[in-house]
Amino acid sequence: MSSPEVEKFEVTEDDLANEFYPRGGRRQTKNQAIYGMWANSDDEDNTPGFGGGRRKRKDYTAPIGFVSGGIKQGSKIKKEGEGEEDSSDSEKDIQIQMPSKQFLSRTSRPQGRSGKQFAGFGKTDVGFGDWERHTRGVGKKLLEKMGFKPGEGLGKHGQGITTPVEAVKRKGKAAVGAYGTERSERSLVDFPVHDSDEEEEKKFKDELSQWKKKPEVGKKKPKYVYKTAEEIIQSGVGKKKSMPSKASKVKVIDMTGKEKRVLSGYHAIATRHNRPDEEEDLMEQEPGQKKAFEMPELMHNLNILVDMAEEDIITNDRKLRYEKDHIVNMRHEKERLDTICDQEEAQIQKLKSVLDIVRMCEERTQPGCDDPLQLDECAAIFSSLQNDFYEEYKMYDLSSLAVALVFPMMRKYFSTWDPLKEPEYGLDTIRQWKILLEDYNQQYAGNANDMDVFQRLLWDVWLPYLRTTILKWNVRVCNPIIEVLETWLPVLPPWIMENIFDQLVLPRLLQEVENWNPLTDTMPIHAWLHPWLPLMKDKLEPLYAPIRHKIANALINWHPSDASAKVILQPWVRVFKPGHLEAFLVKNILPKLAMCMQEFVINPHQQILDPWHWVMAWSDIIPAKYMVDMLEKTFFPKWRTVLCTWLSNMPNYDEITKWYLGWKSLFSEEYLSQPSIRDNFSKALEIMNRAVSSHIQPGVKENMAYFSQMERRQMADASVSSSSRSPPRQTATGPEPTYTRSVTVGSNYQPTFKDLVEKAAEENGLLFMPIAGKTQEAKQVYRYGKVQIYLDRNVIFVFENLNWIPVSLQNLVMKAKP
Repeated sequence: MSSPEVEKFEVTEDDLANEFYPRGGRRQTKNQAIYGMWANSDDEDNTPGFGGGRRKRKDYTAPIGFVSGGIKQGSKIKKEGEGEEDSSDSEKDIQIQMPSKQFLSRTSRPQGRSGKQFAGFGKTDVGFGDWERHTRGVGKKLLEKMGFKPGEGLGKHGQGITTPVEAVKRKGKAAVGAYGTERSERSLVDFPVHDSDEEEEKKFKDELSQWKKKPEVGKKKPKYVYKTAEEIIQSGVGKKKSMPSKASKVKVIDMTGKEKRVLSGYHAIATRHNRPDEEEDLMEQEPGQKKAFEMPELMHNLNILVDMAEEDIITNDRKLRYEKDHIVNMRHEKERLDTICDQEEAQIQKLKSVLDIVRMCEERTQPGCDDPLQLDECAAIFSSLQNDFYEEYKMYDLSSLAVALVFPMMRKYFSTWDPLKEPEYGLDTIRQWKILLEDYNQQYAGNANDMDVFQRLLWDVWLPYLRTTILKWNVRVCNPIIEVLETWLPVLPPWIMENIFDQLVLPRLLQEVENWNPLTDTMPIHAWLHPWLPLMKDKLEPLYAPIRHKIANALINWHPSDASAKVILQPWVRVFKPGHLEAFLVKNILPKLAMCMQEFVINPHQQILDPWHWVMAWSDIIPAKYMVDMLEKTFFPKWRTVLCTWLSNMPNYDEITKWYLGWKSLFSEEYLSQPSIRDNFSKALEIMNRAVSSHIQPGVKENMAYFSQMERRQMADASVSSSSRSPPRQTATGPEPTYTRSVTVGSNYQPTFKDLVEKAAEENGLLFMPIAGKTQEAKQVYRYGKVQIYLDRNVIFVFENLNWIPVSLQNLVMKAKP
C-alpha cells in the first residue's frame, strides 16, 4: 500500500531565485539581459512599447510627407536653430553598478543544498573580475593545466593579450569607424598603431568624407538651373520622338518629391526633374502661414511654355540633322547614279559598235554583194568580238551569229572535200573555230539542245561529208578511213567520235563479218579488222561471237594436217578473252588432235613423225593441261606397249636407250615438268630395268641402272626448276618471253665431294640417286647401290644396323656392291 503524498514546506533553490529576481515573470528587457539584477528599474519605463498608453498607429493610406529631420551629428539629431550640445556624456565609459551594502544587509546569505555560499556574495568591496577567488576556481585550474602562466598571454607560445577585453561605449549611431578609431587605451599600448595603419585610416576618412553629409549653416538658397539651347539639344539626342497616343492623356501621380504631384502624362515625368522645385520651401513653414507671392496657374503655364519651347528646339534640331543627312545621302546617290549613267553610256557605245559589226557582216553575206565576207575575215571578226567586247559576247550570246554567218561559208568550204584522199583538209580551220565557238562550261547530255555552237558546226556541217564517205567506203581497205579518224581525233568532241564508231563504222564491220567466209576468202579477217582495235577497243566485242561461229563451222571437216586453221586462229589468241578462246579450242581443235594421235603409228624401226608435228604445233595455243591429258590418253599407252614388245624380243639396249631419249627430246621443258609426263617416262624406265634384271650379259644391268638413275635425276631437277620458275607475265601483246642463261664449265671447274662419290658410283656400276621425300638431319638421303647414304660436310654416313655410321669412300663402294 503506497504512502500518501506529503507537501514539503522547506525553502528550495527556486524560492531563493524568485526572491532575488522578483521580476522574473515579466518580459526581460535588453538592459536586464546585459546587467542582470543591477539593471535600473527606470529602463523599463523608458522602453518604448512597454510602459504608458498604447502607441498611435500610423495611417499608411495617407500621402507621404517628407519633413526635414535635421542633421545627424554623433548620437544626436541637430535641428535648425539649435546650439551645439555637449557630447561629453556620449563619450563616457559605461560604469557597472554593484549592489549596495544596504541591499546585501537586508537579505540573508542563501545557502544551497550543499551548504556553500553563492559566488560573489562574500565581500562588498570585491570587483567584478574578482569573483573567481570566491568560487572553487575551476576555470583558473583548467587554464593552468593547459599551460597558462599568470602575467603571460594565452596561447601555446604566449602570443595572446595579457589584459581582458574592455567594454567601451561607442560614439553615436553611425557605422563602425565613422568617428575614428574605436580601440581602447590599453589595446593601443599592447598593440601600437604603425604609420601604415595611420595612412590607411586617413585614406579611409578621406573616402568617407566624399559621401558624408555635412551640416549646412544658414538658410538654403534656391538653386536654379538654366539650360542653353545646345544643352537641350544634347539632352534630346538619345530620346525618341514623342508620338501622341492615348497613354499621354493618362493622369500620372508623381510621389517622388516632398509632396505628391498630379501630372498630365508620362512625358512630363522626364522633364519635371530637370528644373528645380520652385514650390519647395527652404525652411519649415508654420501652420496657417501663407506665401507672399503665390500664382500656381501662372507657374503652370510658364512650365508648359518652357516644355513646349524645349520640345520645339529638340524637334527643329532633329529636322536639321535629318535634312543634313538627307543632303549627304542625296549627294552619294547622285554620284552613284552618275557612275551608272557613265557605265550605261559606255555600254551603249559598245553595243552600237557591236551592232555596226553585225550589220556589216549581214550586208556582206547578202547575195549579189560586191565584197562578200570570207571565212578568214569572219574568224577575225569573231576574235575581235571576243577580245574587245567579251562581256557583250557572253551576255548576248554573240557566238550564235556563227549559225547564220559561218555555217553557209563552212558548207561551201567542205563541199569539195574527199576525206579518203585529203584527211587533213580543213583541220586548221576547224581548230581555229573551236577556240572561238566552243563553250567549255556546257556539257553534251545526249540532247540536241545541249550542243554548243561548235558542236552544232561539226554535227550539221562537217559530219555529213564524213558520213557520206563512210557509207561508200570499202571495209576491207581500212587504213585510209582509220587515218582520217586518227587525224581528226584531237579536234572532235568525244561524243561525236563515239557516234561515228557506233553508228557508222560498227554497222559496216558487222555487215562485212556476216559476208565473210573463212573457206573461200583469201584475205584473213584479222587483216582488215585488227587495225580498228586501238581506236574502238571493246566496241568490237559484238564481232567476235560471229567470227568464232564461222571458224567453228569451217573446222567441221578439218584435219590437223591443214595448217591454215592455225594461221586463222593465231592472231585471235590475244584478242579473244581467255575463257572464250579456251572453250573454242577444247571444243573444235582438241578432238581433232586426239583423233590424229589415236591414228598415229609408233614404229621404232621406221618412225614417221609428221602426225606428231601436226599435233604438237598447237602446243603454243592450246593450254598445256589439255594437251598433256590428251597425250596421256592417246599416246603414252601405245608408246609403252611398243616398248614392252620391243624389250621382250632380246633387243639392243643401246638402241632402246637412244629411242627413249629421242622421244623425250620431242617434249619441251614445260611438258616434261608436268607430273603425268614424268610418271610415264618413269614407268618406262622401270620397265627397262625389269627387263635387264635377268639379263646375263655383263654390264647391261649396271648400264641400265646408271641410265635410269641419270634420267630420274634430270627429271627431278626439271621438276624443281619448273616449280621455282614463275609463270610468264601477261602483257598487252601476249606472254612476256622467258630468257634462260647457259653456264659453260671451263677448265678451272673444281669438283665437289658429291661429284667424287657420284664418279665412284659410275666407275663401279652402282646406282646413285636421291630418295624422294626422305631426309636425315635436313640432308638428302640417296640410294647408293644396295645401301642408303647421306653427305654432311664431306663425310659419308651409311645406314647400317639401324644407325647412321660414317665410312670412307672405299668402304662405301664395298658395302654398296651386291
